[in-house]
Amino acid sequence: MLHAPPRSPLRGSGHVAPLPAGSILRDVLGWKYVTEDWDNDWLIFQSGPSEMGVHPTHSVWEGKTYDHPRQHSIAIMCDDIDATVDELRAKGAQFRGPIEEREYGRVIMLIVPGADDMQLYQPTHKLAYNL
Repeated sequence: MLHAPPRSPLRGSGHVAPLPAGSILRDVLGWKYVTEDWDNDWLIFQSGPSEMGVHPTHSVWEGKTYDHPRQHSIAIMCDDIDATVDELRAKGAQFRGPIEEREYGRVIMLIVPGADDMQLYQPTHKLAYNL
């Protein structure tokens, strides 16, 4: 099960380009939305409960040093990544590469036309959205 608004399998938040990125959120992920009276392409999505992770740009872990530029990204969570990827592919979604095991969960990148990729993952870390 993905985490998102009621009746939608995903959770997340952020601002992305309206179309065709909006068609992925609207038609593939099934997120509910409203539009502005003055522009029906200005889609505002209900994203449900969300979390914001703040991570260091410099760290040392197991003797290795990691440095990353400042950035932000959108990640959406699911309970069963294999079933979720199958469900979304059946609706036309495309992904970059295979599902990978990371220290925080199982991860794959969802291609969002007209915007940056979004990370889809099945977390193994502690969750904050249900506090």
